[in-house]
Amino acid sequence: SHTGDSSVALQAQEEIIEMKDVFSVKLKLRRFAGQKKGGTLLGITIFKCLNKEENKLTDCAIHLNNLSEDHCQSWFRHLKEILNGFQNRPKSLKVFVNPSSHKREATHVYYEKVAPLFKLAGIKTDVTVTEYEGHALSVLKECELQAFDGVVCVGGDGSVSEVAHGLLLRAQIDAGKDTDYVSKPVRAPVPLGVIPAGTTNILAHTLYGIKHAVTATLHIILGHTQAVDVCTFSTPSKLLRFGFSAMFGFGARTLALAEKHRWMPSSQRKDFAFIKTLADLKPEDCELSFLPLQIPQEDCQEKDRTKKERTKKGGKDQWQKIQGHFLNVSIMAIPCLCSMAPRGLAPNTSLNNGSMALIVVQNTSRTEFIKHLKRYTSVENQFSFPFVETYTVKEVKVQPRLTSGPDAKENMCVASAEGNYPWNIDGDLMREAAEVHVRVHPQLIDLYGVNTDDLESSQATCNCL
Repeated sequence: SHTGDSSVALQAQEEIIEMKDVFSVKLKLRRFAGQKKGGTLLGITIFKCLNKEENKLTDCAIHLNNLSEDHCQSWFRHLKEILNGFQNRPKSLKVFVNPSSHKREATHVYYEKVAPLFKLAGIKTDVTVTEYEGHALSVLKECELQAFDGVVCVGGDGSVSEVAHGLLLRAQIDAGKDTDYVSKPVRAPVPLGVIPAGTTNILAHTLYGIKHAVTATLHIILGHTQAVDVCTFSTPSKLLRFGFSAMFGFGARTLALAEKHRWMPSSQRKDFAFIKTLADLKPEDCELSFLPLQIPQEDCQEKDRTKKERTKKGGKDQWQKIQGHFLNVSIMAIPCLCSMAPRGLAPNTSLNNGSMALIVVQNTSRTEFIKHLKRYTSVENQFSFPFVETYTVKEVKVQPRLTSGPDAKENMCVASAEGNYPWNIDGDLMREAAEVHVRVHPQLIDLYGVNTDDLESSQATCNCL
């Protein structure tokens, strides 16, 4: 029988619990003060995941009273058996906590909200609290990854990106691949979980639709995974990093300025950098080459198709080029949802469709540019401006152009002295002088998150009266 309100007991309501929502079963015992073992068996507590609103998950406990000790023990064994049958639920996790992200809340979020749920679900954890940038990366290169079912990162987008990069780099090393130049990367060996504790938390928003640590934790515990596309960012000679999204121009200059003012509190720093970059708004002179995603034309006749293929001379690389002065260039393999852009910075792409959104903002007035930026927070289309162009692509090359003529040499020196053109890759600042080549690799990593097709098919249910 259900414990709780007497009126509920009188109505003898039946509740159906789906075992796919249950993550822990415990025996309820009454013990005397100081008693460590044994005790009177009171019943069983079932811990399950509850859908509060559209995307929010919370945990709740259901208490079942004891009819007889044997009855109780056999139910307990049976329920534990069902739980152990869910193969894709993690039993051991490597956890990275970035204590300096956002308002330095990651440590508190992990130990207060996340760790107790992992413990309840019987998940073993190995925690590294990172001490410097690149710490997670160096740990991932060395650690025994096969001992874990997944890796979890508690922090902001920069921390998550570093861990994802580390996981993928490790996968290439383990596969004996050259990590300087990666043309066909191998998949990450284990899934990555994202617990939001940063400022924008784009990855968490995109995966869970919400910034909520408990929701993220429950998706990890229940083993909900989703295959996600990843980009490689390279110069002609070397791999710079793996990532999900990047900005060149305004989005990168803002981040570069914010990084110079690290002494400010994070939200103030970001607002200041945004306003200052907007005040000094200047376009980048560059050349963009891109390979559009070819949609197969199933309806064209066989004869036409062979003719088309002949004209391509067997080469499927139909590169396109645009040159000009661009205020911002975004290259995104995922929709990039956040509180500032509820529909996403790139709503025309999805987590795993094997393509990237290339969004180019041509030079325009500050007033018009602000109008475009404001649209991200509304339901209106932020791309319906004459100066904004969007493309669906597989590859992009960004080549900054230095002005020719007598000043060219001087410009070259200034550029290299500054460490050159800033790039914002998943909220991390990267400076690169040469051409940057971005390629998308379909479903390269599994992230813990919502994917309704992927929920456990076992419909084992437990009726409790």
